[in-house]
Amino acid sequence: MASEFNKSTHIRYFLRCLKTFLPTAYTSNDSQRMTLAFFVLCGIDLLGALDTNITADERAGYVDWIYGCQHPHGGFRGFTGANLGEERTMDNEYWDPANIAATYFALASLAILGDDLTRVNRAPCLRWLKRLQLSDGTFGEALGPGGEADGGRDMRFCYCAVIIRWILAGETRDEEDIDVDGLVRFIEASQTYEGGFANGPFHEAHAGWTYCAIAALSILGKLPVPVKRRRPVQLWPSHESVERMLGWLVNLQTSLLQEEDLSMSDTTQAVAQLDIDNGAQQTPVEATQVMSPDDPLTDGVGAEPLYDELQWAGLTGRCNKVADTCYTFWAGGSLSILESIHLLDQQALRRYLLEKTQHRIGGFGKLPGDAPDIMHSCLGLAGLADMGEPDLMPYDPSSCLSIKAKQRLESLPWRQCRQTD
Repeated sequence: MASEFNKSTHIRYFLRCLKTFLPTAYTSNDSQRMTLAFFVLCGIDLLGALDTNITADERAGYVDWIYGCQHPHGGFRGFTGANLGEERTMDNEYWDPANIAATYFALASLAILGDDLTRVNRAPCLRWLKRLQLSDGTFGEALGPGGEADGGRDMRFCYCAVIIRWILAGETRDEEDIDVDGLVRFIEASQTYEGGFANGPFHEAHAGWTYCAIAALSILGKLPVPVKRRRPVQLWPSHESVERMLGWLVNLQTSLLQEEDLSMSDTTQAVAQLDIDNGAQQTPVEATQVMSPDDPLTDGVGAEPLYDELQWAGLTGRCNKVADTCYTFWAGGSLSILESIHLLDQQALRRYLLEKTQHRIGGFGKLPGDAPDIMHSCLGLAGLADMGEPDLMPYDPSSCLSIKAKQRLESLPWRQCRQTD
């Protein structure tokens, strides 16, 4: 039987998250309300359920709440609880900072809701963004004491900075523009020998960092990939790095779905121990057995054939880890940007999502059997949209927006005028 995408159940799940109280597990995330709001709105938008399930008054209320988080000096807060209002002074203002991630989520949410962004303080926001950039090209998370960039050297913040700049059309003609070349050099230096990208030079490659790096380069027009609609840019000495990148991403697909899959099964260990107890000499399988193409695929100890296990293959974030719903987007989205998602076994990936982590109440869990959560539910939908799921809206993986929301954003009159100046 074909895997079933339960669209109506997902719509009910996201609407519950939007219009009712969240479970107590989210209490510690109160300061991240803007992040949660984006994942919920993005999920509803991908399901094509925004216009039919949200009234004009509700939409206006959501938009007003987002603008209520706008910082007077540029950017957006993560929630209204940090707003010091009239009690803000020079001595305590760093307790009420704008946050680079919250700013991206706020702007993207406004785009999803169809706002024209005319109430965004664009010039102060771009000046604030420039102040967040560090000497190595990366970005801090917020401005701390003395107006210095605090936190940083994080590929996620680099991506946030690039997409904030893109949304606000802060192009190079603006004297306040960021150091694009410095940022690109940092991203270039963060590619590992494996082909993926790390959080910085000399760190381990990770699918999340890789997505942020590839998406940022894509938005900046700096991808060194001769794919359709793009002109190659000689960022790396050769395109061998691109082949390594693709190979590394494709090899993140795995049939390891649970932590126990990473170790020997109980049956395998028991048989091996029995052989040792009986004095059997352990000999490598390849030295004693020649496999025929007609032989059944087994685990070597008389178990059932492993064909069933290969029907579900998710994506992981790095080597020797189990599959996780969110990496369907981080790794799959990276391949989608590179127009290479066809290199994955999409049928096995779709079955993993719909039969292993899709939940009966709607949404997706992180791992098989887990309860759904907002982030994994949204990114599970995004991963399916990257693969062209027919019940989902067409999706742009670089901006994390539906094509509809992206086109509406790009058609805003003030944005078009700015780009033609």
